[in-house]
Amino acid sequence: MKTISLTVPDFFELSEKETKLLIASRLYEQGKLSLGEGAELAGVSKRTFIELLGHYDVSVFNYSVQELKGDIENA
Repeated sequence: MKTISLTVPDFFELSEKETKLLIASRLYEQGKLSLGEGAELAGVSKRTFIELLGHYDVSVFNYSVQELKGDIENA
């Protein structure tokens, strides 16, 4: 894993853990990380990551409407 150093303004009120979670959830939402990779980046278990994704309104099911319709039609 790479180490990234980030300098933020003093008024930035998120902890390091919250920042990691925000980054991990956004990358998961964009499909750049798997659920397991997102959990690892955030430093939590998969189960906890799934629960926390809900707090950020990120669906665990990364389906577009078209993909979902296609799956329903093919079921």
